[in-house]
Amino acid sequence: MEVAANCSLRVKRPLLDPRFEGYKLSLEPLPCYQLELDAAVAEVKLRDDQYTLEHMHAFGMYNYLHCDSWYQDSVYYIDNLGRIMNLTVMLDTALGKPLEVFRLPTDLTAYDNRLCASIHFTSSTWVTLSDGTGRLYLIATGERGNSASEKWEIMFNEELGDPFIIIHSISLLKAEEHSIATLLLRIEKEELDMKGSGFFVSLEWVTISRKNKDNKKYEIIKRDILRGKSVPHYAAIEPDGNGLMIVSYKSFTFVPVGQDVEEEKDEDMSDKIKEPLYYWQQTEEDLTVTIRLPEETTKEDIQVQFLPDHINVVLKGQRVLEGKLYSPVDHESSTWIIKENNSLEISLIKKNEGLTWPELVVGDKQGEFIRDSAQCAAIAERLMHLTSEQLNPDPDKGKPPCNAQELEECDIFFEESSSLCRFDGNTLKTTHVVNLGSNQYLFSVIVDPKEMPCFCLRHDVDALLWQPHSSKQDDMWEHIATFNALGYVQASKRDKKFFACAPNYSYAALCECLRRVFIYRQPTPMSTVLYNRKEGRQVGQVAKQQVASLETNDPIVGFQATNERLFVLTTRNLFLIKVKTEN
Repeated sequence: MEVAANCSLRVKRPLLDPRFEGYKLSLEPLPCYQLELDAAVAEVKLRDDQYTLEHMHAFGMYNYLHCDSWYQDSVYYIDNLGRIMNLTVMLDTALGKPLEVFRLPTDLTAYDNRLCASIHFTSSTWVTLSDGTGRLYLIATGERGNSASEKWEIMFNEELGDPFIIIHSISLLKAEEHSIATLLLRIEKEELDMKGSGFFVSLEWVTISRKNKDNKKYEIIKRDILRGKSVPHYAAIEPDGNGLMIVSYKSFTFVPVGQDVEEEKDEDMSDKIKEPLYYWQQTEEDLTVTIRLPEETTKEDIQVQFLPDHINVVLKGQRVLEGKLYSPVDHESSTWIIKENNSLEISLIKKNEGLTWPELVVGDKQGEFIRDSAQCAAIAERLMHLTSEQLNPDPDKGKPPCNAQELEECDIFFEESSSLCRFDGNTLKTTHVVNLGSNQYLFSVIVDPKEMPCFCLRHDVDALLWQPHSSKQDDMWEHIATFNALGYVQASKRDKKFFACAPNYSYAALCECLRRVFIYRQPTPMSTVLYNRKEGRQVGQVAKQQVASLETNDPIVGFQATNERLFVLTTRNLFLIKVKTEN
């Protein structure tokens, strides 16, 4: 059985700035343009039965504004008339109204059980689209951004079960076969699950293919399902379609196709309930092993063989316990008897007195160790000198202990640590695992549309951007940029809703639920001479923070960043903030 390799993320020290002093608030005005929408954004509110935190993560915090990473400064949204609207910006001072590029064939208002419609820009000429009712569309768009050749045409549409949202998709061309692989997310209810809310997260990896150019028909050739208990922060298919990477709190596993989920659950439960084959205890001198006997077992049915470092127990011709003992025993003094409660009790005398055995038989997991209460008390007494009930019993001795009250609220992580996993597309097994510990996930961004999306994690006070490279087995994740102190700064923003950064890493931005947008620029050289008063040294560059306040009372439902602009979507307006201003 292959075991997943435990990996770690390698930080590039030259990209860190230990002398970073903080962001200086800049009062320079940011040019902001406002466009009123012809129809409201097709926002879908959570229903009463969508009450869990996972529903909120997946659908309640959904970003309704989509950025076309293949064409800079081109954004899309879907309105409540079922139209996909596009705004492509060439010049800020000559903004037109958003234009309709496609209309969904279905009337969304007729569906009670639906999710938000979702869209993903698969390639420069392909788009995957979900209307939120459980139907998937593949659309050939032609060269987007060129109105002469742009014509959106449905090449595939099919009902795929319960409603879902699209997380990621890629386009693959091998010989003459064209395929599109896409990741769909659902939150489903498992009626028999009595623990927690009963909901689980399902990720479906669907591959749709056309065999050759002459055959225009696209068909589903593969469907694989992963299950987990938390909505992934990040999930993306590798550019060659050979693997999948997921960042999540709870791990995901592939469900074998055709296997009944209930059967699998019953097997899991039976494994958990299975009673140990034997129980064992130990003192400093000996060990006692207890095995429950079947009814009507006689002395003749039992065979026990003692060797200096080996034991063999056979009941009614069946081998119950056999293997190498952890440490040698005095096999001539070892005994066994049948107890009144219909159990077999074996006494083993240790050769090495005082040695604590971590296991009875090397590699055997069928037994359960029972620790004596007197032993527990003795161990606690031995460890007593390492602990104290007083906060600081000896303040004059060495350094005082860490005072938890000195920690800021944003330094305390209440959630369990998340992990980054890579799955192989053929074997469906986990090949690489990175335990992210307290490296809190912040956001993802597409730097190069031909590569996988980057993800940003908090490392101490900084925010580090990582680019996955599926082709590099030894160095699969590259540290490509650092946003100084941003991990610390963003933690203080209690009302933050969306987080993003420019694809060229020139700035990071976050918005609150209402009105306010914060921009954090990378340090830039100063035109005037500045000195640090404390250290008396010259400051060569400064990092600016800017705040934009939008003239609206509507909640923000979409947020996207490009190298030059920030796009902010409310239910009735689209705001454009020009971030790149000439100095």
